[in-house]
Amino acid sequence: MSPDQVNFTGEVESVIYHNDDNGFTVFTVSFKEGCGRAKQLATLNGSDAGSITCTSFLPSIGEGELLSVEGALINNPRYGQQVSATRIEKKMPESLDGIEKYLGSGLLKGVGIRTARRIVENFGKKTFDIIEEEPEKLTIIKGINLEKALRISETFHSQAALRGAVLFLQDFGITPVYAMKIYKRYQAATVDVVRANPYKLADDIDGIGFKIADSIASRIGVASDSDERISAGVRFILWEAAGGGHTFLNEIELLEQTRALLGVDRSIVSRQLAMMQLDGLIYRDKSGGVYLSVFYNAEQYVARKLAELGASGRRGFVREGEAADSLRAIEGDSGLELSFGQREAVISAYESGVAIITGGPGTGKTTAINAIIKLYEARGMSTLLAAPTGRAAKRMAEATGLESKTIHRLLESSFAAEDSRRQSFGRDENNPIEADAIIVDEMSMVDILLMQSLLKAVAAGTRLVLVGDVDQLPSVGPGNVLRDMIESDCFKVSRLTEIFRQARESAIVLNAHKINSGEYPDCESKSDFFLMRRTNPEDVAETVVELVTRRLPKYLNGEASIQVLTPMRKSALGSVSLNQLLQRRMNPPSPAKREREFRSLVFREGDKVMQIKNNYAASWKSYDERGVRDDEGEGVFNGDCGLIKKIDEENELMTVLFDDNRRVEYDFTQLDELELAYAVTIHKSQGSEYKAVVVPLLGGPPLLFNRNLLYTSVTRAKELVVIVGTRETLAAMVDNNREVNRNTSLAMRIKRLMDVD
Repeated sequence: MSPDQVNFTGEVESVIYHNDDNGFTVFTVSFKEGCGRAKQLATLNGSDAGSITCTSFLPSIGEGELLSVEGALINNPRYGQQVSATRIEKKMPESLDGIEKYLGSGLLKGVGIRTARRIVENFGKKTFDIIEEEPEKLTIIKGINLEKALRISETFHSQAALRGAVLFLQDFGITPVYAMKIYKRYQAATVDVVRANPYKLADDIDGIGFKIADSIASRIGVASDSDERISAGVRFILWEAAGGGHTFLNEIELLEQTRALLGVDRSIVSRQLAMMQLDGLIYRDKSGGVYLSVFYNAEQYVARKLAELGASGRRGFVREGEAADSLRAIEGDSGLELSFGQREAVISAYESGVAIITGGPGTGKTTAINAIIKLYEARGMSTLLAAPTGRAAKRMAEATGLESKTIHRLLESSFAAEDSRRQSFGRDENNPIEADAIIVDEMSMVDILLMQSLLKAVAAGTRLVLVGDVDQLPSVGPGNVLRDMIESDCFKVSRLTEIFRQARESAIVLNAHKINSGEYPDCESKSDFFLMRRTNPEDVAETVVELVTRRLPKYLNGEASIQVLTPMRKSALGSVSLNQLLQRRMNPPSPAKREREFRSLVFREGDKVMQIKNNYAASWKSYDERGVRDDEGEGVFNGDCGLIKKIDEENELMTVLFDDNRRVEYDFTQLDELELAYAVTIHKSQGSEYKAVVVPLLGGPPLLFNRNLLYTSVTRAKELVVIVGTRETLAAMVDNNREVNRNTSLAMRIKRLMDVD
């Protein structure tokens, strides 16, 4: 006999069980209406006539939600009567608790959790009617004046389509925050777009990935071998590879990964690759590499532009040796003493269209930059300075006495109004940077897309000087620009290796060079480089917390820039776990500090946070000591760190003060762009410099725990390095010189263009 079919409307009483991995959920629903058959069957089978237990696969569910349920009433041998729901539709809430949760979900700008509670306490089940028809009555609520009340009502009226879209998307596990992002992009067409091609969500909406889009597609009946699904799967895999630094994948590897992801035959994927190339989505080269077109075009452009700039290097010189003569005069007048390597670097920066200077800490890169600037000035040339991050640009300005900008600001970055992820620049081929020379520091951080944007703004004949430490970790983004340029052997490369006297007094500098050359660091100097031996994760974590909160501030005579750098994100000693420990000790809950919970994180006033994705649309303002605004602009970038200064629940805003005095206001829907930063991964620390670093090292995957990672962590510190862990882990990382190869073709393209065998 088939199970009894039922359908009814009810409110979620409690969520008994929810599996985050597959969405299987057990929950109780109290009957509301249209449920006579369900009540009758439930009573006959011994259940409470007022409610019943349901099971379904739901990505998310909350108490107080109003549901329309269809399913079969079954008798579970272990748990008794249940409804196995085959269809669940979420509706506008009717209970006071449900209405309060709906209002406080972020759908209505200016209505936070506390305001939602006050509204419901005053108007009860008439809340929606009051907001729609008599908004002036909202003014009895603290914090709501007539203007705000009318604005809330206007928003509520205009969001009829939004509410429908949110309720539709919630069926697929899309949270209200992301539902609003989707609606903002597609407006009234949201439901039609999602039904027609849910994979567009992965392309267009930040935070909606392929797997969520694929889940939606499966539920609305998109065929598993559809062109849209295979194309989306291929692009997902190529973007995942880009996240690992690759600009392309081998076609055989791509076919196998796509087959495994989608469960379709490789021949179907291969046919789709041909169609995608015809559509301009990908490029397949003769050697078997498959690129997303954006990365293929970027490598092609960068190689061509570098070849052009390099070929123009000696254009316009009066005579051979001109630079050397001028440099000798500068050294004599200023008392500047350059090493042979520095002198060669300075001369090549004048005589070459593209010059590269690389070297480790203490080898005089900054001195070389200053000498280059003096030489350019002596020859009547204008110079601009830039670096990938705000911190690096600030250090460059302090070291040279000249203004230095981030590359984004140098290029006058902006964003597309319809898509804040789509960046554009005011400086390009049609409006190039006006300078005779451009010097860029921290080049190891520059990825292929940023390099393309920079080179588009460099006019023919402009000298380009690129400075960086090629032995540090490569850029977070795709490509390996600095290393590929060096390996092409097509440009003048000055390698600074001599450690200067002042730097030789630092164990940090000496040990960094030891690590880089494969020698074990000296941990017994007791000056500025220490190893604290701990053998289990709990002891390491506790020691790290003790160092940061008590011992190092005392050792460094008060407040200092102390940063925990960890190899991993997830593990007992990863940044996520350590941030929770450090937040509890350094910034515990307090009645005087407001906080906001977002997913698994709690953000609290006074917390140290990091921006984890580029946001070109974010507006910032800076203020002088008197509180007078002295600058403003747009753009906050991956890796920027700051402090939470204010959390405004009523207006749903969080203000962050970044290190370079920029204040940015985040809407609560943007909190996925931030994470706690008491501890950050070593990769995220690139381009930064701290007074002291604490590095927990207690073993990990050899692919990650290598010499390159250790070297990068040590070179982030100015005055003190403390490693907490075992000597064995330290030695293993020094011995492990395996680098994760990146699939890039820039070096090959440069060689072809410059005709170098």
